[in-house]
Amino acid sequence: MAIAVTQNTFQLNVVSAEGTLYSGPAHGLAIAGADGELGIRPGHSPLISKIKPGVARIVGDLHKPEEIIYVSGGLVEVQPDAVTVLADTALHGKDIDRARAESARKAAEENIRHHGDDISFAQAQIELTKALAQLRAVELAMQTRR
Repeated sequence: MAIAVTQNTFQLNVVSAEGTLYSGPAHGLAIAGADGELGIRPGHSPLISKIKPGVARIVGDLHKPEEIIYVSGGLVEVQPDAVTVLADTALHGKDIDRARAESARKAAEENIRHHGDDISFAQAQIELTKALAQLRAVELAMQTRR
């Protein structure tokens, strides 16, 4: 999702149990909400939403590439001048081990093919979604470095 931005900013904090991944002004944020993609800009209407495993794209500086962060799920709280992302797990796209994410994807696909019960099938689907989101974060981070 391309984020249309203006000169205005809001305070953005992206945190997980491991620590703070981003804290500062942002012109825009795109993140996968429970009911679809959320595009957040300054002055956005207040909301609280669950977030799905996916990629958070942050426009922090208009003269630099977007910052790419993988989030495994969590919550986002939006106020007109501040946004907080409380992620279960979060990693900068540039810090993700592509080989490890690819291995996780393959393992999840194998588990889906050989699921024994509904619980393990559902868990394998979640793991596959997370692995694919990590691979997407790696891909986007590589594109923004060019």
